[in-house]
Amino acid sequence: MAETPLEGLAVLERRVAHARASVVCVHGGLDRGGSFARLARRLDDFDVVAFDRRGYQGSRGLGVGTLDQHVSDLASVVRAEVERGPVIIFGHSVGGVIALGAAIREPHLVALTIAYESPLPWILPREHSRPTLGDDPREEVEVFFKRMVSRSAWERLSEAEKESRRLDGPALLADLRAVRSTAPFDLSDLDVPSVYAHGDGVLAGYYRELAALLSARFAMGSVELAGAGHGAHLANPDQLAHLLSRLWRDTCESP
Repeated sequence: MAETPLEGLAVLERRVAHARASVVCVHGGLDRGGSFARLARRLDDFDVVAFDRRGYQGSRGLGVGTLDQHVSDLASVVRAEVERGPVIIFGHSVGGVIALGAAIREPHLVALTIAYESPLPWILPREHSRPTLGDDPREEVEVFFKRMVSRSAWERLSEAEKESRRLDGPALLADLRAVRSTAPFDLSDLDVPSVYAHGDGVLAGYYRELAALLSARFAMGSVELAGAGHGAHLANPDQLAHLLSRLWRDTCESP
């Protein structure tokens, strides 16, 4: 994926000939746009655009962003992309919250929104499994990484890699606090075809219940990926690419 600057954001692009649509990927907490590279290589019929959200990696120069700023940044990326054709937004974890916010704010720009295992505690709380946040961003990075990836994976990182992650700590804390606050928007205002996707890992029961609520209250679709965990864009890129292609075909290309 090639890097292109956009209003201070570090934006990555992978272009193909005769793209059916563009997939704009939005990363979650303590992640980066480059983590979608495996997925992008498998989407042969789609342009793929990803970016480091403000406060993370190549976009740290913009400072830590609020949820509203992240939505505005995403809208800017989508606005530039929609000139090429229709746009799918794929948001992973917190990125899915941002994706839904952008679809609500500017529905005319978005053909399809997919949120993967995104935290929506104002729809279905899950407080008991979420540790209390501390005040030290560097410590929170290590706690979060070990909980979401693994302790052994953290230990395998070089000191430079650990420090790079720690520098993302303020942005991570802002993300976690944002999704634990009151509802940032009303999903009743969502007027774009949208799907909530999740894996069948240890939290599958929670995600199934959440997906059922989203379907009943807001007419969102739902999909479960067999054998997939939270990091499906890294560990299950083939499945995810197939899912995106199928959802695009069934939702946007079917007569």
